[in-house]
Order: sequence, then C-alpha cells, then structure tokens
Amino acid sequence: MATFTAVPGVEVECEHCGEACADTTIVIGDKIFCCQGCKLVYELLNENDLCEYYNLNNKPGLAQRIPVRKDKFAFLEDSKIQQQLLQYRDDEYTHITFYIPHIHCSSCLWLLENLHKLDKGVESVTVTFTRKEARIVYRQSETTLRHIAEILTSIGYEPYISLQDMQKKKPRVQRDLIYRLGVAGFCFGNIMMLSFPEYFGNYGYSDAKMNVVFRMLNVSLSLPVFFYSAQVFFKSAWSGLKTGFLNIDAPIVLAIVVTFVRSLVDVISGTGSGYFDSMTGIVFFMLIGRVLQDKTYQGLSFDRDYTSYFPLAITIIKDGKEVPTALPDIKVNDTLLIHDNELIPADGILVKGSALVDYSFVTGESVPVSKSIGEIVYAGGKQLEGNIEILTIKEVAQSYLTSLWNRDELKQKTTRQESFIHLVARNFTWILLAIAALSALYWWKFDHTRIWPAATSILIVACPCTLLLAASFTNGHILRILSRSKLYLRNAGAIERMAGITDIVFDKTGTLTGNKDIPVTWHGPTLSRAQIMSIASVAAQSTHPLSKLISAFYHNIPRVAVSGFKTTTGMGISAYIQEESVLLGNATFTGTRTVANHNDGSIVYVAINEQPLGYFLIGNQYREGISTLLQSLKTKGYSLSLLSGDNDREADYLRSLMGEGATLRFTQQPQDKLNYILDLQTKGRRVLMIGDGLNDAGALKQSDVGISLTEDSNNFTPASDGILEAGQLTRLPKFIRICIANKRIIVISFIISLIYNVIGLSFAVQGLLSPLTAAILMPANSISMILLSYGLSEWADRR
Repeated sequence: MATFTAVPGVEVECEHCGEACADTTIVIGDKIFCCQGCKLVYELLNENDLCEYYNLNNKPGLAQRIPVRKDKFAFLEDSKIQQQLLQYRDDEYTHITFYIPHIHCSSCLWLLENLHKLDKGVESVTVTFTRKEARIVYRQSETTLRHIAEILTSIGYEPYISLQDMQKKKPRVQRDLIYRLGVAGFCFGNIMMLSFPEYFGNYGYSDAKMNVVFRMLNVSLSLPVFFYSAQVFFKSAWSGLKTGFLNIDAPIVLAIVVTFVRSLVDVISGTGSGYFDSMTGIVFFMLIGRVLQDKTYQGLSFDRDYTSYFPLAITIIKDGKEVPTALPDIKVNDTLLIHDNELIPADGILVKGSALVDYSFVTGESVPVSKSIGEIVYAGGKQLEGNIEILTIKEVAQSYLTSLWNRDELKQKTTRQESFIHLVARNFTWILLAIAALSALYWWKFDHTRIWPAATSILIVACPCTLLLAASFTNGHILRILSRSKLYLRNAGAIERMAGITDIVFDKTGTLTGNKDIPVTWHGPTLSRAQIMSIASVAAQSTHPLSKLISAFYHNIPRVAVSGFKTTTGMGISAYIQEESVLLGNATFTGTRTVANHNDGSIVYVAINEQPLGYFLIGNQYREGISTLLQSLKTKGYSLSLLSGDNDREADYLRSLMGEGATLRFTQQPQDKLNYILDLQTKGRRVLMIGDGLNDAGALKQSDVGISLTEDSNNFTPASDGILEAGQLTRLPKFIRICIANKRIIVISFIISLIYNVIGLSFAVQGLLSPLTAAILMPANSISMILLSYGLSEWADRR
C-alpha cells in the first residue's frame, strides 16, 4: 500500500472533509486526514464497504475535529422521552424522524439510505432532502434509538433534537386543501363532459331524454363542490364579515352562490341546464391559486421560540451520579452539569468550575463573560471552556431567556398596512352589488326576462377571480424567485410590506460583521518558526473564540505536543512546549507593560518564557460589500439606523459607512431595540429590521418586516418575517426592488382585469352577454393574467 509523503509548502486537503490539514501525520496509506475524527469516519465506512460515498461527490464529509460526548444521547433511553419523539411503534418496528441539518448533497442521501449496513437493526431510511429529515424504521429487538443517534453522529450526521420536539408537532402539509382541489377538479371535468350535448344542442347532436339525465348528474356532481370544496372561501368571507371587513373572497362567494342557485332554478324549472360548469370552474381555479401559495409556504417555518434552541435533555448530578433528565423535569435546586460548548438551559448559581459564558445569543455582546463560583449565570449563555456545575434557582419556563419570548409586547404587533388586494376587494364588492342591483331595476322596468341573466352575468364576469389568481400566482412566484437567492419570506404579506418600507434598521454583531475572514495581524518582532509552532499549538487547545482565530491564522503550521495546559478565566491560557512556557492573554496575564491602544479590534498578548513578544490584533471583519450596500440604500432615500449590543469603539468608522444622517445606538438591550422600533412606527415610519441574535427578537417581531440573518439557513433563527443567508445581504436593494415590482405587477393585472370587467359589464348590463359566455371568458382571462404575471416576474428578476 502506498503511503503519504508531505511536500513542504503544499497545502494538503483532508480526504474526508476537504479542509486544510495542519497535521500531516494522520494518515491511512496514501490518504491524509485533518483530524482523528475524520480518520475514524473513513475507517468506519471502509470497514462496511461504504466508500462509494466519496465517489458520488468530492470530499463530501464534514470536519470531525470536535469529538461528541459518549453520553450525549443517553437521554434517548428514557421511555418518557421516547414516547414524545416516536411516531409509530408496534411489537417489532419503531418509526422515528430525525432532523439532520448537515444533509447537503447526493452523497449524504446515499450514505443515510445505506445506514442499515452500519446498524443491522435499521430496516429502512427515507430522506426528505428539502426538509433535511430522515425517517428511520428500525427493529427495537436489534438496536436502540440511542445507538442509531450515535451511529449517525459518528459519520458526521448528528441529529438535531431540541426541546421543541417534545412540545410541538412539526407543521404538516394542508392535505385538506389538496382533497378539496381534487374533488373540485374531478367534478369540474365530468360536468364539462356531460355538458357537451348542451353546447352542441343547436346542431342536433343531443337527445332530450338524455339531456335530462345529464342535467341531474351535473346537479349531483356540483353538490360536493358547493358544500365541500368551496367551504374554504365561505369560511374566509364569513370571518371577514364578522369583523366588518369585506375581503377578496366575499365577491367570489357571491358569484359561486348566485351561479349555483341560478343553475338549480334552471334545472328544476326545466328552462335550461344551468351553469354548473362555470360554478365548479370558479372553485377549481381559485383552489389552484390557494394550493400554489400553500406549496410555496410549505418549506418556510419561522414560528419558533426558546425551545427550538435548547437541547432535549441535560445532565443532573444526583447522589454523585450523572442522570440524563428532560428539560421540563428540571426543578429548582437541581444541580446541572453543563458540558463544554453546551447551552445553559436555566438560571442558576455557579457552584463548581470556572465559567466563560458566551451571551451573544441573548445580548448581542460578542465578548464572552467570565463568572466565578457563587455568581449567577443566565439561561441562553453557552459555556465555552470546560465543564461547570450550576444550582438552578428557576425552572426552564421561568428563566430570563424565556421571559424574552413570553413578554406580551413580543406577542403583539402594531396594525400593519392592509393588503392591496383586500383594499381593492372592499370597494369592489359594493360597486359590484350596486351595478347588479341597478341592472336588475332597469330590466324590471323594461324586460322581466332579462333580469336574472343580466344580474347573473354581472356577478360572474366581474368576479375578482382574475385578480386573485394573478395576485396569488405572482406572489408565489416572487417568493420562489427570492428563495432562489436565499431570501425566504414568510408569506405574500411580507412582500407587500417590504415594498413600502421607509426605514432600515441593522444590528451590528453578526449582521454587518461576519464570522468568516476575520483579520488577524501580528504586531511585534518577527517570530521564528519554532515560536509560531508553539503559539499555534497552545491556541489550538482552547475553545475561546480568539484562540480559535489565532489557531486558524496558522492553520498550515504543524502542531507540537503540549503539556500543562491551563485556562485562567478572564485572563488567558498557558501551557508548556517541552520546557518553554507559553502565555496568551491580556497584558497583566502575560506581564506586558506597554499596552497597545486600538479601537478596531481585540488584542491577545503573547509571552514565551515570561518574556513579552508582542500581540495579535483581531479585528471585526465587516462583510464584503457592506459599504456599497449602505451607500446604495442611502442613495435610494432610505433612513438607516444601527442598534448594537456591542460597545461604541467603532462608532466613527460606522458613521463614515452609514452617513451623518444615520442613527447609531450602542450597548442596546432587547427592550431598547424594541422601544426604538416602536418609536419609529408611532411617527408613521415603516420599518425593515435586519438582525440575528435573540436580543433582536423583539425588534424583529415588532418591525413591519423583520429579517433574520444567518450564516446557515438550516440553523434555527429568531421569529421573523424572513430568513436571509448572510452572503446575500449585499443584494438587499435588489430584493426590495423585486418586492416593489411585485406590487406593480399586481396593479397592472388589476388594471387589465378592470378593463376586462368594464367591457364585460357594459355587455352584461345590456343583457347582451349570457352567463355561459361570461363563464367561458373568466378562465380564459385568468390564464392570460397568470402568463402575464409570470413574464413580468421573470423580467423583474433579471433587471
């Protein structure tokens, strides 16, 4: 077997994940790995003849540098927890669906579907790529839920199991709407076929007796459409009427009822076959529009709370033993064991260990906070270095983090701008009824026989089906266009509101600044290669964010053995390389007398053998293109604001970016951000807020449009109107332009539809347009509006 030989100066990629290999000694034959974790995954797949995984995509795995605790999934052995998670269980088989955020390519699908080769108890695995879910069927006599979760984790596909999985069911597809559409489509098609003799009756192709049979069949087929499929519109219209609001469904319901009643009268009286084809066609086409919208919204779930972030269980210390316990079962005075990089689920007092807590998730402040024994630590913080124990003083549901979500002001919205479609419908319905009534009065005076045909034709030809279909299709298509660019809006209402914004408010940390490509610079005398190896090796031992950045800065430098590693909370880290001491930390910790003065980043001092050498300056990296983005927004007349939980050391630089007219506020707490948004809205401003952490949750929910920025759209984010992948932030002006174009497209459709209605009404009022002709023109016009909307939407996207 060939063996790997390192070539000096050449960066080597890991055979499993493709990342750069700082240590070139982890090899199997001619294959090199970045860490022992990646090597173990390769060995596992190789032993089970699953290396085809690497042939489907180039280096498809994920880095396994951070080992997973062996007891992490011990809570899955608890029968109470299992009952909450399992979907089905009988004497032999169990069904479970895991959310696996790391699914990203065809290799993932192939490997997961071959999970039975790694665990013989697995019967089958069905992967839903769009939802990143794996439905697993296994034999409980041969394997366990915990073992399956551990196997998935060992190959890089750790399932994400949160407290929300125990409290809420995942949203399901609205199958009822599909059933209604199916019924309407079946009945509409058959009624059309049974109506052919009527269509061609004047040509002698119909038989009078058979026509009676066909008419009765049409009546029977129309009943399920009227009493089942159309109930969607009846309920919506009735809900609007109860609140004194005529929505777009009111005139649609009116057209359906009038057409159905008119048709029944014609059949029962023997004067005609009625217009059941028209009635069922209206329902069928309208339901198509609803389903299109429903399909667009299916993949977008934004309703979440603190339970989405919390693990399902935590370790409690009882009688000196570690006991996995579900979060809802945590009580006051329980002692919790919080592992390294684990989220703190409840407020408590630190009783053991040194805590370095990252509260950026809650407060937005990027600098971790050190805590000593006896101090309070709050839920929502992440412990960064080592294990700690806390004595709970509040249950999970009563913690500080929970209060951020449960405050009444976070649950309520100010009155938002009404939809353009519903504003049109409110006046349109009254005008339509007035025209129909005047027409009936007119023909009552001159020709009684034309009253019913004229009124019916008016209600059919002026039915706002065309506008609703065009709007539904346009909104759905715009949502799909935006999702292609990684902006996932909650619904069509968010599009309309985004088109009318006047103010744009940004968070700073994690929004304007990013987590990637952060600049690290060395200030001091030139370091020897041995010194660099020592610094990089010590930094690699720590999970502190600044240490990680220094380690990544020297990712091509080989690591050497480290001994005596120690973390001094709030001060720095120390270790020995052979007999040399290495210190990384603040000036006091390293014995540095000359303190550097920088306002554009964090400083980490270095000392070797108690001799200060210099320092690393780690800056805040603003996302590429941010300056151009802000300039573009200013040019377009938007008022810009910055609300940051961080300090104001970069205020001057941010002022230069955002302009003299921008509002800059620092050290903002969640309530401060919320109050600022409310203040803008009371002045009549329409606000777009862009943020990321939980400290932005109140402001995001209160804003007219709240968008959560995320480095990975699969991660959970605060409740919002939309999710935007961070790399697409600079395209914000285009997204706003598309939303504005969407409103204009709907207006154009409305104008064309209005022209069609005016022409049709002029004939209908005169009694020159039959209900049948009106019913034929309605779907034809609807289809033309859909095609027009599609073309204009694509044109807007390509501008």
